[in-house]
Amino acid sequence: MIIQASGAVINGSLCDDLWVETSGGVIASVSTGKHDNPDKLVDGVLIPGFIDIHCHGGGGYYFSASSPESISAAINAHKKTGTASLVASLVSESIDDLKAQIQRLAPFYNSGEIVGIHLEGPYLSHARCGAHEPSLLIDPTVAQIKELIALGQGSIKMVTIAPELNGAQEAIKYLASVGVIAAIGHTEGDFQDASAATDNGAAVVTHFLNAMNKENTEGSIANFVINDPRLAVELIVDGHHLSFEKVKELFASLGPRIIMVSDAMAAAGNGDGNYTIGALPVEVKDGVARLVSNQKLAGSTLTISHAFANLINHCGLSLEQAVHATSTQPAKAFGLKDRGSIAVGMRADFLSYNSTTKSVTVIS
Repeated sequence: MIIQASGAVINGSLCDDLWVETSGGVIASVSTGKHDNPDKLVDGVLIPGFIDIHCHGGGGYYFSASSPESISAAINAHKKTGTASLVASLVSESIDDLKAQIQRLAPFYNSGEIVGIHLEGPYLSHARCGAHEPSLLIDPTVAQIKELIALGQGSIKMVTIAPELNGAQEAIKYLASVGVIAAIGHTEGDFQDASAATDNGAAVVTHFLNAMNKENTEGSIANFVINDPRLAVELIVDGHHLSFEKVKELFASLGPRIIMVSDAMAAAGNGDGNYTIGALPVEVKDGVARLVSNQKLAGSTLTISHAFANLINHCGLSLEQAVHATSTQPAKAFGLKDRGSIAVGMRADFLSYNSTTKSVTVIS
């Protein structure tokens, strides 16, 4: 197939007229100019499909759902808005429940409908549990993590751990040794905890400045993250988890290390109403999800398409910066070498961005 576009983001730069040839869902060539007889004309700027490495659900359902139909509905709620690659995140549960959820999700990884499973818990700080049930939080052990990874048969790709917990550093070192991303988050830890975790192989920060000390002071975890280039940094850009002004500041200091994530709960693409996260009641009002018990934020109702628009419309970022944060950097951080940019050999996951309407369209 030959796709002609009036522009595209290539190698981090905005290019004018060009055409892309695809074969078997892979980019075969990228050429400047205009093709005489394209199969498809794109009225907008061609950009790579979005990648979301931290998402709990959407369309009214969670990835922890018991039926395959519900899991598929959650996946489709994000894919139809431009998220071409999706990681299914699971909140803290009992280990037995977590095992059952992993086994239900593994077939979706094997079929390519998701690119992995992320365990956001139960190895989190009680003091920074957010929307996780505190009674379910435990210290990590290598033996238990080995068992979960074996059960997932290759599908578990990332585990969030509070680095100050007993056994955390050993667990992080083990995860890194077997090629599973160790993320630090939901933590009461400090500079030294984060430093040790990063030395042991931690590579990602789970929703930076949420569920952790926000102060960039000497000895703080925020100070370490900002100053250590080894860590990729997740941000939830919905205007509630972080102000748009704070996001601007972070892009000025962290720039290409930043990854947009949705951290979406079931209400994404489904509207306001009453929901749960795990067993915890949640009310979604005006698109903001909060625990009924204490009004703490309980995930977001974002899609990456919405976060992408916020970066451009509210944070003043360029199209190129937004593409990097929603496609290129998440692919790099997650080890997805066949997607995240428009180049020969990459997957042909395309979107079109219209700068007039500020809208994104999926190119099928």
